[in-house]
Amino acid sequence: MAKKGTGYFDRKGHFFKTGREATESDLAALLGQIGDGESLAPGIAHMLLERRQDVERLFAEHDVMLADEATAAGAKLTDISSKITKIPRPAS
Repeated sequence: MAKKGTGYFDRKGHFFKTGREATESDLAALLGQIGDGESLAPGIAHMLLERRQDVERLFAEHDVMLADEATAAGAKLTDISSKITKIPRPAS
């Protein structure tokens, strides 16, 4: 007798039993071919999901750093060259 079930499809239309497997497939496809021979992308996709919180935290920190850089680049710089005294070097 047939049974009803739930499945998940990745963006290419491949069927998976779990949503996690479908997401890993999509991540691997996004990464593309990594390495020679059999691609490392599926393993990397698996690790990205395993370490998702750490990856998201790193991206959040990265966004803060980029915002700080943009703020620093847009800040008005003060010319202090008139306040600097050059000290002559001793003869060697």
